[in-house]
Amino acid sequence: MNRRRFTFAAGAALLVPGRARPGTPDPARAALQSGGCALLMRHAATEPGIGDPPGYRLDTCSSQRNLSPAGREQARRAGAWLAQQGFAFDAVFSSRWCRCVDTASLMFPGQPVEVLEALNSFFDDGSARERQTAALRNWLGTLEGSRRVALLTHQVNILALTGDNLAMGGAVVVQPDRRGGVRSVGRIDLAG
Repeated sequence: MNRRRFTFAAGAALLVPGRARPGTPDPARAALQSGGCALLMRHAATEPGIGDPPGYRLDTCSSQRNLSPAGREQARRAGAWLAQQGFAFDAVFSSRWCRCVDTASLMFPGQPVEVLEALNSFFDDGSARERQTAALRNWLGTLEGSRRVALLTHQVNILALTGDNLAMGGAVVVQPDRRGGVRSVGRIDLAG
């Protein structure tokens, strides 16, 4: 790699949104430490595929696209890393889809996981995008003080709310902006 390409690549890496520059505090970690925020996470890795199989049912996990063995381990590791960092969550909420509930349960063993309808996927029904995104934005606006919550959802939901296109198992920290909106504080690498 020539010097000019290296300089450009290094400079571009510093411009990635939500990533702290070396030697500066990480805003996502700082927000998780102080609270008043949500860890918004895409479910862990699944079996191959896009969406769910035809005829899937939300009350039958075996009919859905579910976590792969690697995804189950990914969720456990993410939860262990959060605990090791001292990040405790007041509540855990999930989409109704089994891959999200399972990710939440594996990350936060022993902690109740509540279904929050605003986190449900609208992949199959794009007409619900605006309504659900507004409902999630409004719900996040109710976060008070140092309350810290974990939210497990889907790529389409995160993209609509924050503009972040996260890989499976990816996470971003968000806060209400006190003007009726939500601001993305930054991505956080749950593997450390």
